[in-house]
Amino acid sequence: MSHSKPAVLVTGCAGYIGSHAVLALQDAGWQPIGLDNLSNGSREAVPAGVPFHVADAGDTAEVQAILERHRVQAVLHFAGSTSVPESMEKPLLYYHNNTTVSRCLIEACAAAGVAHFVFSSTAAVYGEPGIVQVDESVPPNPISPYGQSKLMVERILADSAGPAGMTYAALRYFNVAGADPQGRTGQRNPRACHLIKVACEAVLGLRDGLDIFGTDYDTRDGTGVRDFIHVTDLVDAHVLALDYLFAGGASTVMNCGYGRGYTVREVADAIARVAGRPLTVREKPRRAGDIGALIAESSRLKQTLAWQPRHDDLDTVLRHTLAWERRLTLQAAS
Repeated sequence: MSHSKPAVLVTGCAGYIGSHAVLALQDAGWQPIGLDNLSNGSREAVPAGVPFHVADAGDTAEVQAILERHRVQAVLHFAGSTSVPESMEKPLLYYHNNTTVSRCLIEACAAAGVAHFVFSSTAAVYGEPGIVQVDESVPPNPISPYGQSKLMVERILADSAGPAGMTYAALRYFNVAGADPQGRTGQRNPRACHLIKVACEAVLGLRDGLDIFGTDYDTRDGTGVRDFIHVTDLVDAHVLALDYLFAGGASTVMNCGYGRGYTVREVADAIARVAGRPLTVREKPRRAGDIGALIAESSRLKQTLAWQPRHDDLDTVLRHTLAWERRLTLQAAS
């Protein structure tokens, strides 16, 4: 495949979002270089022909050598840990995997003269701001080590990018879901705890049901409200962020979401309807670190990057996830 655009290192390239980003970069003519330590990723998620390094994003010397060898000009940083409940139980793991590793990676980028950095941040940096719909002017106030560990990286970038001669975009994801519409990749991690993946597994009989954590939130049906964004729309935003930074755009922080929320119960009902099968639902107490409702105000993303979502429809997100889960089940059976 011929590449008209520079080499881009994708950390966490064998994971859920990273594997979609590699495909999006290829589709847009960039040259992705993959890096993953395979602690959560799957080697088969990396497309054939993509240079792939099994390495830790926090190994500064090795990463610097990879950056220089491939003349990498930009980094998309997806590697990290992403479970709020797990971060409450294992905070030091999160401060290492998210904060320390990112600091070491940024140091390698500075040493190798990388010009641009796109960081996978999270809406968890907002905590419980007291309003449902948040824009980037809302002061961050994380209530979990996960959110805190990601916010620390945003602050490291804000302080270090200028002296390193680098510009960056920190993209604050809301709830990522779905799978590649062409079926090329999806969420492969069997330990993934994303609501939509778990619910799809349950409706297909791969789990014995779906647990709803918290039914006493101040929402329309008592369950948490989430803003779901299709993973393909999310990685499109990353490719547009690269275009923006390479065109001279200033460093920025942007929310990535659709600006509408669904309750956990509404998602469960929708999956049963789309799959045409009943879904067993169990009600459980709230989990530490979970919030009641949070929805993105993402006009900055749309205005700055001219981003237009293509899959802004819950049923579409669910159909793509179900198709991927069925494909995984067939692969496992063959």
